[in-house]
Amino acid sequence: MAVVAGLGLWAAGAADLPGGAFPSVVAAVVVMAAGGSVGLSGDAGAIAETNAGLSVLPLSVSLAGALAIAAGFLRPLRHRAVAGTKELAGWAARIAVLWLLLLLGLGLLARHRFAIGLGNNPAGDIGDALDASPKVGFETDVPLTLVFGLLWLAGVLVVAVLVSRRAPLPGRLLRFQESVRPAAFAMVVLLLSYVALGLVAGLVVAVTRGHAAATFAVLLLGLPNLVWLAFTLGLGVSWEGRVDGPFGLPMPQVLSEVLRTPADSTLSLSTLADHDGRVWWLLVVAAALTLGAAFLMAARSPARVRVWQHAVHMAVALTLTVLAVCLLAGVSAHYGLSLLGIGDLGGGLSGLVELRPQLGRALVLAVAWGLVSGLLGGVFARRVHRRGKVEAGPA
Repeated sequence: MAVVAGLGLWAAGAADLPGGAFPSVVAAVVVMAAGGSVGLSGDAGAIAETNAGLSVLPLSVSLAGALAIAAGFLRPLRHRAVAGTKELAGWAARIAVLWLLLLLGLGLLARHRFAIGLGNNPAGDIGDALDASPKVGFETDVPLTLVFGLLWLAGVLVVAVLVSRRAPLPGRLLRFQESVRPAAFAMVVLLLSYVALGLVAGLVVAVTRGHAAATFAVLLLGLPNLVWLAFTLGLGVSWEGRVDGPFGLPMPQVLSEVLRTPADSTLSLSTLADHDGRVWWLLVVAAALTLGAAFLMAARSPARVRVWQHAVHMAVALTLTVLAVCLLAGVSAHYGLSLLGIGDLGGGLSGLVELRPQLGRALVLAVAWGLVSGLLGGVFARRVHRRGKVEAGPA
C-alpha cells in the first residue's frame, strides 16, 4: 500500500512538497485507504478563518492492500478442507495485531502543516500585514483510525474467505458455501474486470495523449474510484455533485464539465452523453460484464441450483456490490478562507468537490439487473458441465 501510494503521489508531484512532507503525505494516504480518519485543519491568524474537509478513499491503494492481505491470510489455509472457528480466529488475530501496529505507526507519522501563499496581489499584502496568511495541515485521529482500520481488515478477511473456493470453513458454515461463494467470486471478478479495463485504457491514454505523469498518478491512486463509478453509471445509476473553484476531478474531463455548475448537477449517462456520445458504451460494457458475472456464478454453482435461485443470488450479490461501490466511491472535499467575514480571500483559492450517489435508485436498479442477468446466466450455464451433475453412461 505504501509503495502504490508513494508512486502515485510521486507521479502527482508530491515529492516536491516543502518541509519534507512527502513521507507524511504517503502515510496519510495509506491511512485513508485503510478506512482511517485524517482531518484537515486551517489557521489564518486572529481575524481570519479557514475551513477544510476531505472525505475520499484512494481505492487503488485500498485494493492493493486488500489483495496482499487476502493472499497472505489464505495461503496457509489453502490445503485444508475444513477449519475450526478457533483456528480461523487465531490466524485473523495474528494479522490484526500486526495491522494495528502498522496503523499506529502510520497514524503518528501522518501529520504536517503547509503555508499557502496568496501571491503578489492586494489580498496577499493584506494577509501578510495582518498576519492572516493561511496555513493548512492534516493529522490522523489515531483512535478512530484504529477502529475503522480494524473494521476494514475484518471486511477484507471475510470477503477473502467467501471468494476463495479453497479456503476452509467451519463445519457449521459449509451449508452456505454453495449459495454464497459462487456469487461472491463473480462479484469480485466483475469489479476486477473493470479495474483491468480501466488500467488498459489509462495506459493507452498515457502513451497516445501525453500527460503520462498525471495519468499514472490517477491510476495508482484512484483507478477503482473512476471505473467503479463508470460501472454504476452503466447500470443507470445517477450521482449528484458539484465542482467549484480551482479543484476538480482528475479525469476524464467530461465529469468536470457536467459537474462544474453553480448548483448541484446530476451525473448520469444522459447528462454525460450531452457532452460526449461515446459514454453510451458504458451501458454496453456494464451489460456484457454483468451477464458474464452471472454466467460465471451459475457455472460455479452446483447443477441442482435452479434458474430462479440463480436470479435471486445474483440480485442479492449485485445489490450488495453496488451498495459498497456507492459508499466507497463518493467524494467530498472543500477548502475556504475568509477575512473579517469576507469569503475567498485567496482570489479563487477556495474550492469544493462533491459527488454522492442517488442510493435508492441505485439499489432498485441493482436488484433489477441482478434478477435479469441471473436468470439469463442460469439458462446459459445449463449447457456447462458443473459440480453435482452426473453424465449418463452406457446401459
